[in-house]
Amino acid sequence: MTTQRRRIGFFILGLLCSGLATSQTAQTGTGNYPNKPIRMIVPLAAGSAVDNAARIVAQKMGQNMGQSIVIENQPGAAGLIGTGTVAKAAPDGYTLGGFNDSIMTMLPNMQTKMPWDILRDFEPVSLVATVEWGLVVGVDAPQRTAADLIASARKAPGQINYGSGGNGSPQHIAMALFDSQAGISMTHVPYKGATQAAMGVAGNEVHVAFQGIATVNSLIRANKVRLIGVTTPRRLPQFPDVPTVSESGLPGFEFNSWFALMAPTGTPKAIVQLLHAEITKALADPEVRDKLIAQGLTPRGTSPDELGKAMRAQLARYGALIRQANITSE
Repeated sequence: MTTQRRRIGFFILGLLCSGLATSQTAQTGTGNYPNKPIRMIVPLAAGSAVDNAARIVAQKMGQNMGQSIVIENQPGAAGLIGTGTVAKAAPDGYTLGGFNDSIMTMLPNMQTKMPWDILRDFEPVSLVATVEWGLVVGVDAPQRTAADLIASARKAPGQINYGSGGNGSPQHIAMALFDSQAGISMTHVPYKGATQAAMGVAGNEVHVAFQGIATVNSLIRANKVRLIGVTTPRRLPQFPDVPTVSESGLPGFEFNSWFALMAPTGTPKAIVQLLHAEITKALADPEVRDKLIAQGLTPRGTSPDELGKAMRAQLARYGALIRQANITSE
């Protein structure tokens, strides 16, 4: 074969390979996505459980996808503001939402006028992780168990106060349910975010709070707050000496929250599926899993359909609980 024929052959082979790549791209429907950084809006304060989880998972996803995923915190109004940013964003896969289940299934049951509809305005991508929760008090507090807290609240109705990340936040819901099931009355002190509420306990501004372990893990390790109970069915391996709330004062009490990835409605299905695949890949990484578990999170990774079904079930469940406990976001 002459040199000229070889060149022609290589040229044709290059065209064929290029055509094959173009064909494969067309079949996936993702084009050259992503070809620029992706932003993930977290409608919660930096340092919150969801924020910590988002940063761990987004870093690995970005490495695998070859584009950075930038976390943008937009706290305020119990998550309404940041969630609205995602709802109004272009449905092109470059703006995503890292939401907790307060935003997805609690607020819609407490607000009569919502600026967005969680089922209409968003595409489910994946339930990324569940956030395990604990009951924390100041290090000098006399309470050592959930039973101690209940006894103190019964002796002084309304005199024990608890912090939360705002009206309608998961911290608010968890403690209101605790109050209702225990038959006690404590005073709610809303903060601008979960991190600020945790610092309120550490600084003795409030007596107690339910918090995601990921939010208060560093405070517990630094002996700035004391963990007196966890809300899981069984004790957590990282805190084997801390009893569950159920076994230490309020039988049957359990609570956790979600970190889920959502996209604006209209985002191409192929991009949603690609993002789900990348989440699954990131969660399979042992280092990512270890980091999440150390923070008090349980890696999940559901399909978009599974997340959609779970959202609908949780909306109904929390609707019943919130009406029963007479919880409002006002």
